[in-house]
Amino acid sequence: MTVSVTAVTQLLDRWADGDRAALDSLLPIVYSELRRIADGYLRRERPDHTLQPTALVHEAWLRLVRQDRPVFAHRKQFYALAAQVMRRVLVDHARAQHADKRSAGVRTEWHDAAGVGAAAGTVELIALDEALTQLAQASPRQAQVIEMRYFGGLNVEEIADLLGVSPATISRDQKTAEAWLGHVLSESAP
Repeated sequence: MTVSVTAVTQLLDRWADGDRAALDSLLPIVYSELRRIADGYLRRERPDHTLQPTALVHEAWLRLVRQDRPVFAHRKQFYALAAQVMRRVLVDHARAQHADKRSAGVRTEWHDAAGVGAAAGTVELIALDEALTQLAQASPRQAQVIEMRYFGGLNVEEIADLLGVSPATISRDQKTAEAWLGHVLSESAP
């Protein structure tokens, strides 16, 4: 289905104006891009992750549509928010799994090699989320750049356009943020 960028923006505007029926038209149009974002997220996860891309898209969509008055300047801003929501879904899922494993009813797969690897991946995701939260407090734009670049799949030019700065500024922000996150994550590693 080929739909113009303008059509997506118009549907987002209608949704922002309170037209909930616009959501019914919007989902089939944006689904493949949301699925691409979810695939990107889950490619970075362990192979036996319990969330599948379809479930991640559906959970993110449910969280997105709960907004009363969403405001999107354009479709890229919508996809950036969708990526952020998917990250939250994955972190919430990781925290729930981590809490399950620490509870009294520790499952036996925790002790096998795959379980230990899965637990390490869960802890790494939680650590990355905490580091990104710290980065957002120190430099909100750098945190946005990392989120949009790695989790939203946007390129440097698209991020620059969204944030209203030059591509060179985005590249500098990305390098600085990556170095900062690398430092923070290496310090928090056991």
